[in-house]
Amino acid sequence: MNPQEAYNWLLSHQTETTYLESMRNLLGWDQRTHMPARGHLHRANQLANITRFIHLRRTDPQIGEMLSAVEGTALLDDPCSVEAVNVREWRRSFDRAVKIPEKLAVELARVSSEAESFWRDARPRNDWTGFTKYLQRIVALKREEAELIGYSNEPYDALLDEYEPEETARSLEPLFAELRAGLVDLLGRIEGSSGQPNTSVLHGNFSVYEQESFAREVVECLGYDFAAGRLDPTAHPFSVDIGPGDVRITTRYDSTFLNTALFGAIHEAGHAIYQQGLPSEHWGTPMGQAVSLGIHESQSRLWENFVGRSLSFWKHFYPQAQRHFPTLQNVKVDAFHSAVNEVRSSLIRTEADEVTYNLHILLRFELELAMLRGDLEVEDLPEAWNGKMEAYLGLTPPDFSSGVMQDIHWAIGAIGYFPTYTLGNLYAAQLFAKAEAELGSLQEQMGAGEFRPLLDWLRQNIHSQGSRYLPRDLIRQATGADLNSNHLIEYLETKYAVLYGF
Repeated sequence: MNPQEAYNWLLSHQTETTYLESMRNLLGWDQRTHMPARGHLHRANQLANITRFIHLRRTDPQIGEMLSAVEGTALLDDPCSVEAVNVREWRRSFDRAVKIPEKLAVELARVSSEAESFWRDARPRNDWTGFTKYLQRIVALKREEAELIGYSNEPYDALLDEYEPEETARSLEPLFAELRAGLVDLLGRIEGSSGQPNTSVLHGNFSVYEQESFAREVVECLGYDFAAGRLDPTAHPFSVDIGPGDVRITTRYDSTFLNTALFGAIHEAGHAIYQQGLPSEHWGTPMGQAVSLGIHESQSRLWENFVGRSLSFWKHFYPQAQRHFPTLQNVKVDAFHSAVNEVRSSLIRTEADEVTYNLHILLRFELELAMLRGDLEVEDLPEAWNGKMEAYLGLTPPDFSSGVMQDIHWAIGAIGYFPTYTLGNLYAAQLFAKAEAELGSLQEQMGAGEFRPLLDWLRQNIHSQGSRYLPRDLIRQATGADLNSNHLIEYLETKYAVLYGF
């Protein structure tokens, strides 16, 4: 078979497999939004079976044969061509998949589905003891996975690589340490400031209907296409890519607190806008897929924080907010902006502010490393968690629900995922700074309700690239500089010095 024929076979086979993954995504969306409570066991079996089919296709020996027939040929002379990028990523995916036995892949899918269902009920009950047996099984399976995949330095690297290609714990630790030092110093100055905002304006009685209406107006203005998506309520906000023309978002409503649903919706819309901007002509292949979760998170964080928490954003949207929520009529926009940017050490990661958020992530990163190294057992997690919370944020969780059980990630087996959140914040700061350098004052544009220039810049430099470049290479291509913590620290320093008056 000649190289072009081999490539065409790969293209057809991998695209068909992606359709199966799309069906699995739809099952997952339904499970988290609309599925009846008694359907969880059947859904777990559905997911296990479709995962088996996907795994069989991803490990088909013919993939290896076809890749060998294409690699090293003139078809791939340009490493940035569509063909070369697809083959590079197919090879990467195949080599990883064939190391995972079908039995392990299916067991991970089954246990994770069962653990997620149990976690949803167990967290409100504060049932750490019941959840422990599920998490112990997941950690054991992920350790087994790491050993089968292989690694150079840390077992953790094998899991991290799935979410952030070619990233390692060794490369993250100094970057995170530098960021931690800057954040701790900034947090100390903020806590010592006398200019604390009045956040009472965010608490009250806010109609869920009005919250949804306002959230829809905002995310549509930012660029989310509702003709190709929808917004639904869920326990833990997420976005999901079903396929071209169908990228869905969710959020969580709190009728007594205004921030939760709005910023959750903006965050998930950021993810979805990225998915909607990927080249649809390449759907089903790496060139039509996001390159990493860190880059994905950069898009959600950029829209949620750099845009959605800016004063310019609120100068534009505040009149609409006041129409939806009459209690804001007598609150000035500057006071409201200060309130939504309050910095305060808190227990819950998803409700953390820009300054403290990454400290929550560093805590989880360090605990995951310890678990994968065998230095920390699952049953000892609560004590280790509480110790780090006290050291980093000066707080001790009063229960498991607001402590070690608060996140869904470990329940679904997503160990190695958490660092992508902080990487996303770092990427976002660097991208936003570069966009402003090229486009002029983004603050003036946003204040005038002009969000399209920023969206177009992201479409050109990030979305349209698919998986052409590895994450750090993509950032270097887009910004002309290597990834660093300087942009994020400078952004936070400048913003909060004004807000807190120091």
